[in-house]
Amino acid sequence: MKRTESISMPAGMHRVKITMAFPLRWVNSYVLHEPDGTITIVDPGPRSAETEQEWHEALADHNLTFQDIRQIVLTHHHPDHLGLSGWIQQQTGVPVRMSTRSRQEADYMWGTEATINTILPEYYGRHGMPEDKTQQIREHMEGFISQITPLPVVTPIEDGEWLVMGGKKWLAVETGGHAPGHLSFYAPDSKEILCGDAVLPQISPNISLQPGSDDQPLLSYMQGLHRLGALDVEAAYPGHRNPFGHFADRTVYLLTHHEERLQKMMEKILEVPTSAYDICVFMFGDRLGTHQLRFAMSETLAHLQELIRRKRIVQEQQLDSKFIFREHIQD
Repeated sequence: MKRTESISMPAGMHRVKITMAFPLRWVNSYVLHEPDGTITIVDPGPRSAETEQEWHEALADHNLTFQDIRQIVLTHHHPDHLGLSGWIQQQTGVPVRMSTRSRQEADYMWGTEATINTILPEYYGRHGMPEDKTQQIREHMEGFISQITPLPVVTPIEDGEWLVMGGKKWLAVETGGHAPGHLSFYAPDSKEILCGDAVLPQISPNISLQPGSDDQPLLSYMQGLHRLGALDVEAAYPGHRNPFGHFADRTVYLLTHHEERLQKMMEKILEVPTSAYDICVFMFGDRLGTHQLRFAMSETLAHLQELIRRKRIVQEQQLDSKFIFREHIQD
């Protein structure tokens, strides 16, 4: 695979690094300058007093104010991308645009009737996670509310829709896996893509199985990589790390990475039937912080679900109501 080299930002677009938690440290927000002097913001970042101030300063550095914002466009619903959109909308009244599925996922995670903070830790517990760890997950999940409040009123973007941002036409390409309803925006004339977290240059985007959401997230992700990799891209602007080239090569690398991870998990299960939590520890270690443990556990479950779909393994419920995975024996 060719190295994913960093590239410069084009005229009419600049990047704002908005602070977020370790280990990522920042999320890339993109400001696209319109011919009429207004701007489009893509993924404003999580909400906190610090990030609110960062946006005041970032706009002032370019002689802009919140009143110059024309619209906010979101690649997906995760707090580090959606977070400030509702707050900025309150200040300005501008439209916030994202896919319908992404908005549904935001309601599923943080809406008034959301129950994921209870459901997810219980789900992990049935898959072998110790009770002290599940309690930490529950407390961790509740910490996101302040980062996304208020949720925005959304004007939907459909897959295949054309948007004008920064004086260019961008095609909305909806994929899944990392986040249901994730949108990338492709400008064929300039061969650029705003790819959010669908393709990252140095790390593998997290692929999470969560109860009540996409029940085949790894399959969705890999299908999306094939679709995105077929685009003629020379410059990719990701949600994390630096803009990069060799986009198609990166999609191939990520596909290979997940096949290798599936094989490694399969080899572990062939040794002895085991729980998802034990496989998670085998794959990612036992010294993860709570945030990383949640990612690792849901990523493990996503891969196990794909092995079930491929008829390589089966999931069995034990007498204690917990689940283990074992090799699928062909009839």
